[in-house]
Amino acid sequence: MKEPLRILGIIPARFASTRFPGKPLADILGKSMIERVYTQATKASALSEVVVATDDKRIFTHVQSFGGKGVMTSHDHMTGTDRCHEVITQLPWSAFDVIVNIQGDEPLIDPEQIDLLASLFQDPQVKIGTLIRPLSNPEHLDNPNVVKVTRGLNHRAAWFSRSPIPFIRNYPKNEWLNHHQFYEHIGMYGFTRDALTRVAALGPSMNETAESLEQLRWLDHGFAIHIAISNHLSCSVDTPEDLEKVTSILNR
Repeated sequence: MKEPLRILGIIPARFASTRFPGKPLADILGKSMIERVYTQATKASALSEVVVATDDKRIFTHVQSFGGKGVMTSHDHMTGTDRCHEVITQLPWSAFDVIVNIQGDEPLIDPEQIDLLASLFQDPQVKIGTLIRPLSNPEHLDNPNVVKVTRGLNHRAAWFSRSPIPFIRNYPKNEWLNHHQFYEHIGMYGFTRDALTRVAALGPSMNETAESLEQLRWLDHGFAIHIAISNHLSCSVDTPEDLEKVTSILNR
C-alpha cells in the first residue's frame, strides 16, 4: 500500500514591510494576524504539520506564546519560497514530501483551499501547484496588484501577468469579461521537496524581472505549474486599510 504523503504547511512571516511594518503581529479583534492564519492552516486536513518561518525574534516568540511552531530563518531571503527552502534543510522538516507555502497576510484563508492545493499532489506528475479563481470584478482586470493567469487544456498555467491576459481581439475592453473567462492568481504554492530545492537554486529570469513575478522564473526554466480552481474570495492584508476591511468582515 502506498504511504500517504507527508505535507508541511509553511507560513513565511517577516517583520519588515514597506507598506505595513510589523504586519504579522497586527491585532485583529484580540488575535494577531499570524495567529489567525496559523489557526486556519491547522484546520486543513491535508497538512501533517504547520510551522511559521520568520527572521524576527518577536514573531518567533509570539508564535510560541499561542502554542504554534516556529523556525528562525535568515534575514537575507528575497522571497517566501527561499524562506521555505531554508526550513526544509533543517530537521525535522526535511522529512516531508510536499511543502505548501501559505501566505501570512490572509487571516481569512479557507482551509479547504489548502486541501484543494494539496490534492494536486496525489498525481505523481505534479511537482509545483497553485490556485486560481474566476475573475469577475472589472476593476481587477487592469489592477497590476491582481495577477492574471492563462491556463492550458492540460490544467497547467500557461502564463502569469499583471496585465490583462489574454488580449481579446475585436471587442472593447469594457466588454472583455462578457466574452472570455479570465482568471486571477491565488498566491499559495505547493512543491515537492525536490522541486522546492531545485527552484530555490535558480537565479532571476528576464520575464520575472520585468513583471516582478517569481513564478515566471519557474516557467522560464521549464517547470510545469499545475493549477486548481477555487471560488473562495480571500482578503489579503497589504495596508492598514486592508486590516480595517478584514476586521469589518469578522465583525459581520
